[in-house]
Amino acid sequence: MNEYVRSNRDLWDELTVINAASEFYDVPGFMGGTSTLLPLEVEELGDVTGKSLLHLQCHFGLDTLSWARRGAVVTGVDFSHRAIDLAIRIAREVGIDARFVCSDLYDAPAVLQGAFDVVFTSAGVLCWLPDLAEWAKVVAHFVRPGGLFYLREFHPLAGMFDDTIGSGPPQLRHPYFPQDAPLRFEPDGSYADPSAVVTAPSHEWPHSLSEIVSFLIDAGLTVEFLHEFPFTTYRSHGFLQQDPDGLWRYPGLPSGLPLMFSVRGIKTSR
Repeated sequence: MNEYVRSNRDLWDELTVINAASEFYDVPGFMGGTSTLLPLEVEELGDVTGKSLLHLQCHFGLDTLSWARRGAVVTGVDFSHRAIDLAIRIAREVGIDARFVCSDLYDAPAVLQGAFDVVFTSAGVLCWLPDLAEWAKVVAHFVRPGGLFYLREFHPLAGMFDDTIGSGPPQLRHPYFPQDAPLRFEPDGSYADPSAVVTAPSHEWPHSLSEIVSFLIDAGLTVEFLHEFPFTTYRSHGFLQQDPDGLWRYPGLPSGLPLMFSVRGIKTSR
């Protein structure tokens, strides 16, 4: 684990405590029976009843456990020990049978055996990975023949815009294409609670859409679809406005600025 990833792990240990207490995650609501999955994810991934599902980079497991409530047999993996400890506690408190494993993503094949009907990854995870080719190999490693991989993620184009400005027009700030050195961001709260005190910096790597899809194909997955969406799930940038459906869009181009995307692939080879 390199120094950047170690620093990011320290950050996510901090964010676990902050995020779990935030209204953004609404842990009490989840404990009462709500789901954290988007209707979009449920629709695009399909019925998971009785299927084994691996959630990579699961944070403290609310999405993982939401899939369990839909009938999946779930395993969650994350590199933050605080996140995994909390996921285990929540699963016990709500009475959901789930397995959680603390591991860096790249080490997961060495510590977790077996293949899964579904490998799931969702929202804000790829930027923390320095090697996307190896990520795709890990994904393919865990998908059984005939099984599915599904990713919903924030669009890399949106990642180019400055997220520190207010409600003015979008301004380009960050690169689109990958680079060796990560982007460093000084501590500035959490996306779930911008007022929170955070001490660890973040190190993030940009990944282009073509890179993401191409590495999945190279790893042995057949891509069934790539969808792009002009909305996102929270106010990641000041220039976004929330619509009555609860989603956030850029009013200057309400149907034209890509803010999220999804990919589903199937493993057709052994």
